[in-house]
Amino acid sequence: MTKKPKMPSLIASNKKARHEYFIEESFEAGLELLGWEVKSIRAGKMRITESYVIFRDGEAFLFGAHIQPLLSASTHIVADPLRTRKLLLHRREIDKLFGMVNQKGHTCVALKVYWSHGRVKCEIALAKGKKLHDKRATLKERDYQREKQRGLKNLI
Repeated sequence: MTKKPKMPSLIASNKKARHEYFIEESFEAGLELLGWEVKSIRAGKMRITESYVIFRDGEAFLFGAHIQPLLSASTHIVADPLRTRKLLLHRREIDKLFGMVNQKGHTCVALKVYWSHGRVKCEIALAKGKKLHDKRATLKERDYQREKQRGLKNLI
């Protein structure tokens, strides 16, 4: 009996989101995908750097995620790489996110997309925008921690 090769779990991440926003709470959501999209994701053709979550008719959708179509997988259909994809969440999670997003300064962004038990999952987060001075403070703190770790490494 042969084992299937394990797929890498992380598909795409949004590193820019942690720089641009204060992450308050994160949620795991499923993604409703078409066949050609799953094949492209397996080939590593997904980007979520500019994506965010929008709410319409009591449902959540991932907007701005780019899945580049494979030429071999999407020959018989017209593939839209920036299609708005439905997020699969529980009703109380959607209601909580919708209520918080309606407050001033809050938004919902995608942090990463990964495989979980053969399914594509998206980690979305409730976030609040950072001001320029907050971004500078974050960078200073990160540099300080890095220098502190280097100093401790040299002592050992």
